[in-house]
Amino acid sequence: MSNQPDHVRLHIPGPVEISPDTYEAMATPMIGHRSSDFQKLYDDVHPGLQELFGTKQPVYLSTSSAWGVMEGSLRNLAGHKKVLCCCSGAFSDKWVDVARRCGKDAEALQYDWGTPIDPADVKAKLDTGEFDVVTFIHNETSTGVMNPLAEVAEVVRSYGDDVMLVTDTVSSFTVVPIEFDALGIDVILTGSQKALALPPGLGLFAVSERAMARAETINDRGYYFDFHEFAKNQAKSMTPSTPCIHTIYGLRHQLNKIFTEGVENRFARHEKLNNIAHEWVNENGFEFLAPEGFRSKSLTCVKNNKGIDVAKLQSLMRENHRLQLDGGYGKIKGDTFRISNMGDETEETLGNLLSALDDSLAKL
Repeated sequence: MSNQPDHVRLHIPGPVEISPDTYEAMATPMIGHRSSDFQKLYDDVHPGLQELFGTKQPVYLSTSSAWGVMEGSLRNLAGHKKVLCCCSGAFSDKWVDVARRCGKDAEALQYDWGTPIDPADVKAKLDTGEFDVVTFIHNETSTGVMNPLAEVAEVVRSYGDDVMLVTDTVSSFTVVPIEFDALGIDVILTGSQKALALPPGLGLFAVSERAMARAETINDRGYYFDFHEFAKNQAKSMTPSTPCIHTIYGLRHQLNKIFTEGVENRFARHEKLNNIAHEWVNENGFEFLAPEGFRSKSLTCVKNNKGIDVAKLQSLMRENHRLQLDGGYGKIKGDTFRISNMGDETEETLGNLLSALDDSLAKL
């Protein structure tokens, strides 16, 4: 818990609460980003990141939000044919707009929010031969839907090197197993502010060999997110531009915590906490936005089928319990609210949140 008495503890699905020991690790004295000290820091975190991503490819560190890497993926890979954006929530929908603002010809494979992506629909679109990049969000944070990554990756890979699969794992990375190499994904990306329980501002990603080859054929991929600039620098344990060194100190600390806990134990902890949240939803007569079998393991998007005043609920949680609850995102704000269980959460912290919810609901 924070040492500040007026601190409002975050229980939103990003940025998540950051533990005092992580802040302490981030307070390590500054070093030069072109020094051997930084090279050692990068070398310290790199093997663990490769293990968590399930890859033998390099893992790159980008001083940006994950959106920077999402846009960069389009700049590196799109330009020959159309981009197919699998859309089923706020963040996946936004990818279409981002692609078009980058001058790419993008088309939405659109679903209602809360509906998972159907691999058969992806195949039908790719069978037209019109697309060579697919954007896909594994865990749609706005709706609490975990989309079928393995099944969609299998579809995309059936088209060989003709189609690239770019996958956002911002709220699923280190929550469930994700095997980049085995699944045949072309770009996998995540951010620091969700399950890694770090401040915002660090993007992490890996790129397949075929995606690197595709990037070589794109003339206007820019500089800041140029995959080949990342590769040249990573070979020297460096980054193309000045990195957020303090956050990488925090990353090293969090990786040590993850491997001390044990990766499988971490997955099991997230699932157990998620199940506890689901039990609370059922016991209190609420419903889920996401269908059975496609529910996120890192958060729960609760449907406001009881018609409660979600804004008032948030206010009571903050005023009486010093807890910040999410009141739904985008066009489903107020019609839903979200319970996060990712990062450093425990049975104790989640239990405290659910007890506060019980108390606050009784006061509505």
